[in-house]
Amino acid sequence: MTPKLVADIEPPYYTAVFTSIRPDAVDTPESYADTAVRMREIVSAVPGFLGYETARTPGGIGISIAYFRDLESLDAWRLDTRHQAAKAYGREHWYDSYSVHIGKVERSYSFERE
Repeated sequence: MTPKLVADIEPPYYTAVFTSIRPDAVDTPESYADTAVRMREIVSAVPGFLGYETARTPGGIGISIAYFRDLESLDAWRLDTRHQAAKAYGREHWYDSYSVHIGKVERSYSFERE
């Protein structure tokens, strides 16, 4: 499957940028990949969710960006109890560190080779 970037969203909209450091080999009872799939399913159902992009380096640095129409939809995701439980589990088992940055996008453009 060819990766697809989030594009053509009419501003303004909001981003939640999650950057993390997670060792490549993490041995936990709950699979990181399974939880990531479950979180994508949950956030996709939030009204106002516009899409996401994610990447991870072999050294363990990851970045995920979720796009939301407004702060209310972003807050619905932040306050979701399943999301909060996954964050708590991640702090306990997966991440060495992480940071979250919330931003308002005023201008956006994209390019795609045909």
